Order: sequence, then structure tokens, then C-alpha cells
Amino acid sequence: SIDLYTDITMINEYLTATKIIDSDSPIVLDYAKGVIGDNIRDHIEIAVSLYNKVRDDISYNPYVAYHLEETYRASNVINVKKGHCVSKASLLCALGRACGIPTRLGFATVRNHIATKQLIQSMGSNEFAYHGYTEFFLNNNWVIATPAFDRDTCIRHRVEPLEFDGVNDSKYQVYNNDQNLFMEYLDSHGSYSDVPLAEMIDTFRSKYGNELVEKWIRAFDLMKGFAKRRFDQEDVVN
Repeated sequence: SIDLYTDITMINEYLTATKIIDSDSPIVLDYAKGVIGDNIRDHIEIAVSLYNKVRDDISYNPYVAYHLEETYRASNVINVKKGHCVSKASLLCALGRACGIPTRLGFATVRNHIATKQLIQSMGSNEFAYHGYTEFFLNNNWVIATPAFDRDTCIRHRVEPLEFDGVNDSKYQVYNNDQNLFMEYLDSHGSYSDVPLAEMIDTFRSKYGNELVEKWIRAFDLMKGFAKRRFDQEDVVN
């Protein structure tokens, strides 16, 4: 009975709205209803539909204010229609909870071999700490879904759009369409019921340097959340 109680408590945590993963927001609830409609379907079908919507409806943009809660708040991501990997994972997580599916966030450090020259220059590295994805609890298993790169971004970077079937983990491919290295998963940071913003910022400071992180924060504060750079017009690194 202790194990059962623990399991129920754990699952409830991944169904509960937070300030950032605001699955109880009318904006999030309306968005979810617009995706799944009024038909009652199983959780796998719902999760796949939500994934496909977030992947392509929300444009990928890495130039976001990493230090602000608003950047990751699901209702805000819907409003601005763009975000980076954690923003989109947070939205997908909120939508899952809004539909009654236990959902959480997962994080890893990755090496992205097909970033843009400008992005790598601004970060000083092609390693991205706290790359975010979503984890659905489906058929008594946690299954990874990664909605970060929309279809247009994938086409531009010559990689197949990442599919999700609700059964198998959906993580980025090692190679792109030209058989060049695309994505390497280096370290796992575990799973969370909410965006671990303080931990993320601390890791950024240690990995990229406090001076660079402070420079990012000042710049994003001046630009009020999003940089003016157009990621979709930058030079793709192959």
C-alpha cells in the first residue's frame, strides 16, 4: 500500500498546474480543446495529436529570455507563437495535464552539429545545456516526446521532422539527411514536474561563464524577451 500511495502522489504531481506550466489557464484549455475536439479518445492518440500541433504550430526560436518565467509559461508560448525547446516542452507538458495525462519535463545537455553560425558564436559553443523535452505517462510508461524543431526548421537544416507515436521515445536523430552528425545527447539532467529555472541559470553560468550569461540577461531585458535576430534566416552549419 505504501508503493501505491507513493505512485498516486507522484502521478498527481504531474497532473497539477504550476505558475509556469499553467495547465488550468483558459488559454491552454481552449488550445487543447481546439486540438482534440470533443471526441473521447485514448491518451496515446491525444498525446500524439498534441505533439504534432505544438511541433509545427509554435515556431522554433532559440533567442529567448532564458532567465524569465514568462518565457516558459505555457499560455504565453501560445500567445507569442514561438519559443525554444524548453518553452515548447513546457507548453506540451501543460497541454498533456490539461487533457488528464500525467506529464513532466526532461532535460539533457546536447551537442547540436547543425546549429547556425550566429547561434554558436553568441553562445561560444555548440553544446546546449538543459535542452528540454516532454515526458508523457502512457500505458504505465514514461515516453519522451521532443517538439522543439518545427517542420520548416527541419527542412532548412536537412533533417526529417521528428515523429512521435506515443509508444517509443522520440529523441533527435544522430544523423541528418546527408548522413552528417546532427545531435548527440551528452548528459541527462533528469525529470521535473516544473521548469527548474534556478538550476538552469546556475548551470548556464558554470558552463558558459558568468560574464556571458549576464550579457545575455542585459540584452534580453532591453529587448523585452526576444532578440531581433531571425534564426530562420541565419547561416546553417552543416
